[in-house]
Amino acid sequence: MSRSSAVPESSREQEQNPSSRSRKKKGLDAVYRSVADAIIEHRLKPGARLREDALAEVFGISRTGVRKVLQRLAMEQLVTLTPRRGASVTRPSVDEAKDVFEARQMVECALMETAARRVTAAEIRELREMDRQEREALRSGEQRMAIKLSAAFHSRLASLSGNTTLADFVGQLCSRSSLILAVYGNSGHLGCESHDHGKLIDLIAEGEGRKASDFMERHLKSIEASLSIDEDSEETPDLKDIFRTAAD
Repeated sequence: MSRSSAVPESSREQEQNPSSRSRKKKGLDAVYRSVADAIIEHRLKPGARLREDALAEVFGISRTGVRKVLQRLAMEQLVTLTPRRGASVTRPSVDEAKDVFEARQMVECALMETAARRVTAAEIRELREMDRQEREALRSGEQRMAIKLSAAFHSRLASLSGNTTLADFVGQLCSRSSLILAVYGNSGHLGCESHDHGKLIDLIAEGEGRKASDFMERHLKSIEASLSIDEDSEETPDLKDIFRTAAD
C-alpha cells in the first residue's frame, strides 16, 4: 500500500499545509485571551459558569477547541473544571487569597533590586506610560480597564529583572489577584493606590532597589488589607453579550 493511500486525507492536508495548525493555534490563543481578559477585567465573575456549547457558538469554534482553551485556563487556576458540572470561573477561598499575596510578596519584592540595576531609560518611559494609562482609566471610571492595566504593570515590572520564569509566575499571580479582588475587594477599589505605581517607578529609575523592594512590600500588604470577605453567589452569565465584540 502506498504511503499516500495509507495516510488519512486530513493528515495529508496538514503535511501539505503545515501553516494550518499554526493558524488554528493562533485562533485558540485569541479565544483564550478573550476569556482570560473577561475574567481579569471582572466581566466574568468568580463562580460564573462557562458552558462549552455557548462558548463554541460565540467564538465559532468546535467544542474540542473550547475544551483546550478551558484546560489552559484551568492550568493557570483562572477556571475550575468539575466532573459532570463543567467549567466555571475560579472562586478563590480565603486561604488561597492569603497564599497568593504571600507568594506575590516573596517574589515581586525579591525582583525589585535586580530590576533597578537592569532597567533602561526606555523601559522607565514605558512604565510611566502604563502608569498614566491606568490613572486615566481610574479617572474615567473605567474600572475593568484599570484592573487589567494594574495587573499588566506588575507583570511588566517583574519582567525587568530578566528572569522570565519568575516574571511569568508573577503574571499568573496577578491574574489570580484579579479574581481575589472580584470576590473580596471593596466596590470601586482597585487595591492599588493611584500614586503607588508612580512611586515604584521613581525608586526603580533612581536605582533604589532596596527601597523599591520595601515599598513593594507595603504596597502589596495594603492591597491585601483592603480585602473583605464577601462570597458571591453562583451565576450563569450571558456569554453572547460578554463576548459580543470579540466574536464580531
